[in-house]
Amino acid sequence: MTTAEIVLVAAIVLCAIGLAGLAVSLMRVLDALSALRVEVAELREQSRRMVTELRHSTDEARDAVGAAREDLVRFDRVLGSAEAISAAVGRGGGAARRVFAAPVIKGVGVVTGVRRAVDRLRYGGERIELVSGEPRRKRA
Repeated sequence: MTTAEIVLVAAIVLCAIGLAGLAVSLMRVLDALSALRVEVAELREQSRRMVTELRHSTDEARDAVGAAREDLVRFDRVLGSAEAISAAVGRGGGAARRVFAAPVIKGVGVVTGVRRAVDRLRYGGERIELVSGEPRRKRA
């Protein structure tokens, strides 16, 4: 065998070893791709379930926000009515206070004066005052 033939046989053997290594590498890549396909399929299924749940939750939230908006509109109407009633009562109360304040003060003064006069007549010029819960006689 000549040197050229030996080099040719060595090159063929090296190519066969390289081809076998390439075949093993390609088989591993194929296994990894099939595992990746399984994982992607599972991920898609989980994503579908999550998107379905998210849509359901979004619909529930939309319904809750709509109900809250309706409640807020009703509350706003009630609050407006309460403000109107409060303003009307405030105006009426001020008018009543202005109308009745002077006569009531005068009436209280008259009652106090009559009570003092009755006390003087009853106790003969002595007046009884309540000071810190105890009766005390005082000369008028």
